[in-house]
Amino acid sequence: MSENKEEKVEETTEEVEETVEETVEETAEPDYKDQYLRLMAELANYKKRTQKESLATYANAVCDTVEKLLPFIDSFDRAVSSIDKEDNSPVAQGLMMIYKQLEEVLDKLEVKKIEALNCQFDPNFHNAVMHTDDDSVGENIVVEEFMAGYMYKDKVIRHSMVKVAN
Repeated sequence: MSENKEEKVEETTEEVEETVEETVEETAEPDYKDQYLRLMAELANYKKRTQKESLATYANAVCDTVEKLLPFIDSFDRAVSSIDKEDNSPVAQGLMMIYKQLEEVLDKLEVKKIEALNCQFDPNFHNAVMHTDDDSVGENIVVEEFMAGYMYKDKVIRHSMVKVAN
């Protein structure tokens, strides 16, 4: 009988040890899985955040560069607009070719001129520096553009300076 009790105690001990091991495995495994899932989510968030920061840095660099080039672009625009359309001199043709290249570069950079003339005044895109009373034009319509405005994608680099009819 003593042997039976010892065997039962050993069997019970083995059963308890197995149960404890199973319980430890069950409880330890979800902790590792949970920790793994949290780390994977954190890594995914880090990748998204750094990608957004990288795009924002690029957008700011483009905007800053174009903003510094705007006086040059304005001067070039005035030079081209002063050329007679029928002037076939090499200087006039050269200016037109360079201006066309400049426009192509701005298009590749996704920098666009803000449409202003004969458009509804929008303070998000236009800066009204003058007002005029003109009944032949609708209310809050831009009648003259003094300086062109530019946008990079959906960000305004410079507002258009305009005259608005009231």
